[in-house]
Amino acid sequence: MRLDKYLKVSRLIKRRTVANEACDAGRVFVNGKPARASYDVKQGDLLEIQLGARTLKAEVLEVNEYATKDNASAMYRMVE
Repeated sequence: MRLDKYLKVSRLIKRRTVANEACDAGRVFVNGKPARASYDVKQGDLLEIQLGARTLKAEVLEVNEYATKDNASAMYRMVE
């Protein structure tokens, strides 16, 4: 699954266009490297998202095409 779609489906970022813009601006890192929106997300990847002054770090637990509001948080685990 593309990185921008994963960020939207997992609800780490609210809209796919915002996720795409964050990737283009170099504010999204996968395993410590800047990632493009087209990056193929895999289980075990470590995501780091810089949103303003705060930074979110999450480990990818599973990759699903669709997720409801209730099970979206099961797709990742916050790391810190």
